[in-house]
Amino acid sequence: MPLQEKARLRACLRKKWERKHYRKLDAYRPYAKQMRFHEAGADNRERLFMAGNQLGKTWAGGFETAMHATGLYPDWWQGRRFDRPTTGWVAGVTMEALQGSAMRILLGRDGDVGSGAVPRDSLVGDLGGSMLRIAHASGGQSLIGFKSYNQGREKWQGETLDWVWFDEEPPLTIYMEGLTRTNAALARGAGLVWMSFTPLLGMSDVVRRFLMTQPEGTHVTSMTIEDAGHYSPEEREAILASYPAHERQVRAYGVPGLGSGRVFPVEERDVGVESFAIPAHWARIGGLDFGWDHPTAAVQLAWDRDVDCIYVTHAYRLREATPVMHAATLKAWGTSLPWAWPHDGLQHSKDSGEPLAAQYRRNGLNMLPERATFEDGGDGVEAGVLEMLERMQTGRLKVFSHLADWWEEFRLYHRKDGRIVKERDDLICATRYAMMMLRFAVTGRADALLKTDTSWVV
Repeated sequence: MPLQEKARLRACLRKKWERKHYRKLDAYRPYAKQMRFHEAGADNRERLFMAGNQLGKTWAGGFETAMHATGLYPDWWQGRRFDRPTTGWVAGVTMEALQGSAMRILLGRDGDVGSGAVPRDSLVGDLGGSMLRIAHASGGQSLIGFKSYNQGREKWQGETLDWVWFDEEPPLTIYMEGLTRTNAALARGAGLVWMSFTPLLGMSDVVRRFLMTQPEGTHVTSMTIEDAGHYSPEEREAILASYPAHERQVRAYGVPGLGSGRVFPVEERDVGVESFAIPAHWARIGGLDFGWDHPTAAVQLAWDRDVDCIYVTHAYRLREATPVMHAATLKAWGTSLPWAWPHDGLQHSKDSGEPLAAQYRRNGLNMLPERATFEDGGDGVEAGVLEMLERMQTGRLKVFSHLADWWEEFRLYHRKDGRIVKERDDLICATRYAMMMLRFAVTGRADALLKTDTSWVV
């Protein structure tokens, strides 16, 4: 090859390498959970991306930050967009911690600035080291400031921001101050706040705000080691084995550290199974937990009598909806499916005077004649929870892996001062009611709807 051609080829290869190396934003393709986190920004002001260690939470936070600063959104983007320059803060525990995580993802490693999420040709310069200027696609310049939690709340006052990204969990006072900095931006379609962290501090005030209190406009995305595509099955096994048993849930699955307070101290992989078509000879039953301010929840169980193994195959959870709305959805699971229900189904509705269970029966659900009890007539919560735990430990209770709402409750179900915390447990309760009335489960697909409907085969 002539020298001139070789030089031209080297120049082309160099240009291709530089584009790949210094425009990583173009190649960013999120995993499913990262995508869900981004998309939630379209409709929610506050977001929490809660995940295990080294799974991609900070990576997702950094690339979203780069998009809002540059205005360079990919075609697949369904989250919030800014068509003008933005001003935002990136925050961490200390400035040293920021340099090793968020700053590195945004800018690249020392000596190779521009090799991070913000393209090199978008970097305009810095203002004293704690503020970056970024070229925005609209023609103006965005500002990114860096703040640390150890500076104290006072250092967080005064500024008006379009967005704040908290990388690692902040104290609640710092979080609320950061949220306040975005209040004025709400009028112009901004005011976003997102966090990315592993919940090593357990059920902290910040975690409780998102998982338990759930103010309007908040959203949580949970990501486990099973959701991270950059690990092979063998690597996942090695990582899990490397963690002490008491840290495995938080570091691999992003579950807040509940310690001895966990109601079900069982590995998820020992309970979860991939979905499959339920054999027609297995018995089925539904469980229903009534709600309004907290969600109404329903599950369907399939029971393999031969080995006495129960499978949770369906899960449904929705708040502030009427019985007719819930029944319309649940009838699709089969009109012959018997439904177990709790004692509050006997309570009379204030508007109609009709018991709740009767309303569901009138709207087409095959409600069992009596409320859920064990065969001896008891209905104790602890007895039901103990049966669930024993079945999990002996491999006789399995849950379809894709039932994200059910798994969310499983991970957070805990005790405080020895008592089960009755929060965010709607699907767990529905499962318990169905198990209590398992003796009334039915076999087959007898009714006309089930002869043609296959939606129950998930």
